[in-house]
Amino acid sequence: MTTLALISRDYDMSHLVPSILRAAPEFDVRMYGEPAARDAEIAVCWNPPEGAIAAMPRVRLVHSIAAGVDNILTDPTLPAVPLCRVVDPQHARGMAEFVTWGVLHFHRQLDRVLANQRSATWFRPEQQPPSACTVGVMGLGEIGSHVAGELHRLGFSVRGWARQSRDLPGIGVYCGQAGLPMFLDGTDILICLLPLTDATRGLLNAATFARLKPGAKLIHVGRGEHLVAADLLDALQTGHLGGAIVDVFPNEPLPASDPLWRAPNLIVTPHMASVASADTIGLQVAQNVRRLLRGEALANVVDVTRGY
Repeated sequence: MTTLALISRDYDMSHLVPSILRAAPEFDVRMYGEPAARDAEIAVCWNPPEGAIAAMPRVRLVHSIAAGVDNILTDPTLPAVPLCRVVDPQHARGMAEFVTWGVLHFHRQLDRVLANQRSATWFRPEQQPPSACTVGVMGLGEIGSHVAGELHRLGFSVRGWARQSRDLPGIGVYCGQAGLPMFLDGTDILICLLPLTDATRGLLNAATFARLKPGAKLIHVGRGEHLVAADLLDALQTGHLGGAIVDVFPNEPLPASDPLWRAPNLIVTPHMASVASADTIGLQVAQNVRRLLRGEALANVVDVTRGY
């Protein structure tokens, strides 16, 4: 019997057990810390403790339960075995819903309306057409391209920034470090949907915010480590950034003492922009384990040199 170990340092993964067993009842699923988990051939992970996977002498496959794998790749002892991720066909739709809400929140000045409500101030903001708002999408992979296309369909002026050029109808694309300043200049609402790599870690920093026009807004749904939290706090407090919605943080859950909870015009959301269902995770993990056992090519294999 093939044994899978569910491994995380701070996330209860027990709800995935029924979904995995529904998809593959022939597997034995164990939780990290159980004696049998050490001899598992498959490590199913979210933010695993450093060294936990290396301590499994029989491991043949590491599988993330999400699209992101940066929380796994940070382990310097990670064994040289295939690493796969979950690709939810509904993930792009969910992300587009969340980002569209955020863009409309700022474009229709609902942040100002909510502030006015707290002071019992009756004020009707001037309504602008979406074409008057320039939205910049950082990261034009499958999800970023979908989000950019949906915002373009709604009439927003959309531009994108990516490592390599993309052909997206109606969307101006800027590439690489050389294109970043031009991409940021004139952007009204900046959306981060980048993968986490050495080149993108800490990219949401003071220098990036300074390139945006005064009063620009940020919607951060990429990876927590993209954000330099102190720089965001400073940009909000000085008013250079007019507002932000942040869904991912360098440390999660965000501690109650963190000043970002009380930053001006910042909405904190609990890493909820788009999450794969337990059944989707269970099915994709089970399918990949079966491929491994049959000697077939795995799905959604990560290029560890690129980080995605």
